[in-house]
This record gives sequence, C-alpha cells and structure tokens, in this order.
Amino acid sequence: MSGKLKIYLGYAAGVGKTYQMLVEAQELKRQGIDVVIGYFEPHARKDTIEKTEGLEMVPRRKVMYRATAFEEMDTDAILRRKPAVCVVDEFPHTNIPGSERSKRWEDVQVLLDAGIDVLTTMNVQHLESLNDQVWQITGIRVRETIPDWVMKQADEVVMIDVTPRALLNRLERGVVYSPEKARKAMDNFFREPTLRALRELALRQTAHEVDARQANGDPPTEQEHAAPAQQERLLIHVTADPSTAALIRRGKRVADYLGAECFAVCVCEDPDTRKLPSAQRDALEKHLNFARNLHIETRMLQGKAVAETLVEFARQHRITQIFLAWPNPRSLPLFGRNTVQQVVRLAGDIEITVVAERRHT
Repeated sequence: MSGKLKIYLGYAAGVGKTYQMLVEAQELKRQGIDVVIGYFEPHARKDTIEKTEGLEMVPRRKVMYRATAFEEMDTDAILRRKPAVCVVDEFPHTNIPGSERSKRWEDVQVLLDAGIDVLTTMNVQHLESLNDQVWQITGIRVRETIPDWVMKQADEVVMIDVTPRALLNRLERGVVYSPEKARKAMDNFFREPTLRALRELALRQTAHEVDARQANGDPPTEQEHAAPAQQERLLIHVTADPSTAALIRRGKRVADYLGAECFAVCVCEDPDTRKLPSAQRDALEKHLNFARNLHIETRMLQGKAVAETLVEFARQHRITQIFLAWPNPRSLPLFGRNTVQQVVRLAGDIEITVVAERRHT
C-alpha cells in the first residue's frame, strides 16, 4: 500500500512551514509512531532547529560535483530504515547532477511507493501551472517547479499562513534571514504588494485542493446518475514558439479546475520530425515532453492545413475547448487569415481560448 503525502504549503520563506511540520513530527513521536527526518534545512533558524530535538535524522548522502562535495537526502538509507513517517523539507529541490533522480519530489515518490508516509514543505510559487503568474507578480522566473499532478496526489494540503506584515516583522527581527540578507530580501522579493499577491495565490490554491478532495469523496446524486454533465475535453495547440510553454501551463490549470481530459496536439506536414530544422524540432520535442511531464496526453498529427487538422481532431475527440497562442506579429500573413482566425471560423460551437504571452510589468 502506498504511503500518504501531506504538504505544508506557504507563499514565502519564513511563514513557518518547516516549523509546523516538525511540530506534527514531534506529536507523532509522542504517540509512539516511528518517525524520522529524511532531510531538514535549518537556515540557522533557532526556533525551528529546536523542534528537531529528539527526532532521529537519517544521515545525508554526499555527492561529488565538479570537485565539490554536496549533501543530498539519502533515499536508499531511508528505504533501508523503513520508518512509518519521514519528514522531508524543501519538496521542489533540484538534486545535484549525478544523483539517481533529478528532483526531490521524485525521491519522495519512491518513499511513498515503499509505503512510507511523508510530510513535506513547499511554496506556492513552485507549482508549475502558476509559473507565469508568479513571474508577472515578482519578476522572477522560478526554475524549480513541481507538476500539478504531484500536488493533486497529496492526501492533504495544509496552508501555513501569516499576514505579509507579520512576515515582514519576522524578517526585520532577523528570524528568517541574517540582517544583511533580510535587507536585500525586503528590497526585492519581500515587498508587501508582492507578498500579498503570492498569499492570495496560495489561499486560492489551497481552497482548490480542498474543493477537489471533497468533490472526489462525494458520491454522485440521483440527478447526476440520471443526467451526467458533458465531459469537458481540452486541446492545447503545441508549436515551436516559446510562448507554447505558457499556453500548456494555462491549459493544464484550466483542465485541472474543470476535471477535464486534456490533449497537447502538434500539427506537422511530415510526420518525420527529423526533416524539420533542428531548432524547430528541438523546440517541439521540448514542449511535447513538458506536456507529458504534466500528465497531458500528446499527439503528433500530419496535415498541411493546421487549422483544419486541429478542428478535425477536436470533432473526432469531442473537444469542448481549444487553447491557442496569440500569434507573433512577425509571423502574421500580409493577406488572408492566420491560424487563430481560421480555427475560430471552422470550430463552430467549440469554445476557443486565445492566450496572449504574459509580460512582466
């Protein structure tokens, strides 16, 4: 039987995610449950460090990279120890090259598959589907992200919340960072309007996770048995354009909210992508692999007329909504219709969502 995953979610460093996770670990130990710390990042926070006292820590594994020794969570050692519960800090962490798995969330998946319950922490800005919104809010492109399906499989998501003003007070008192680092943080990421916006994202995400879990646990009513609602199905048009990544994130997020099936579809005149220019081929493969990592079903379609091929696929698969990227002005034809206009003309009753590329302001 798979282990259970509990995520402590925050909107910024210092809100108290790790502290609360360790409080629960201590309570589990008092109840006689076998709990260990698989990975803990102290950040020199005295109150948090004190919460680890009396808890067994599994020694970290040393990984050599470019003649420097780094420490990572030792997943194999945890498996050999086989506790009932394992505490794992910083869920979105990217492992050092040379590690067996590239991401810590993948290590956690191994622990769950072995029947070990896991408590872990992350901030909302690391959720893949929110990457563009977070960039627009903060001006920072978050590189360490977690696919939404990973959070969806969690048995419980708990938001650890403090007001932005209270968090800034913690920062000013040196509770979160050293004084010099705190000053830099308050001049950049830790500005009150930014924190307010991130907190709102976290509150919305937590509400969505709660609603999704309640919906999954409710039996269908007699009316739902008698007249089931139409199943939503989304199609995302994949191209080599860089804006496709943002389009995939937006489409997947909408699909998750609707509980809809989702397809990422690319149209090529020749099904042998090796005949494409290398830059275009690499970009298409990158976007298709990105969609697969988000658990989106991908298709490569052959066709000379992109719009007609997309709409034909949509009709065959009962697609209810098509996601298209707003065309780059440099690629617009001087005469005639662009792909977006052609799809709108052909789609009929299929809803069309045209997504413009987000720009940081």
